[in-house]
Amino acid sequence: MNDTTRQILTDISKVTSDIEANYPELQKYLSETQSTLPKGNNQSATTINEKELNSYLEELKKMVSEYKDKH
Repeated sequence: MNDTTRQILTDISKVTSDIEANYPELQKYLSETQSTLPKGNNQSATTINEKELNSYLEELKKMVSEYKDKH
């Protein structure tokens, strides 16, 4: 795993922890936004794709931002 991927995963963890601590009502949407993450046991599914991870991170950030704007 390279440094960029590691940083994206760290950022995902931070945003997810923020949601769990400060916006528990958004937790139900976390599994829906994870659709961009790889699934399965084969090699192509388990390869971490930075583009997909970054997309997931941006989805999380957008979800929190939109929630803050409305509340």
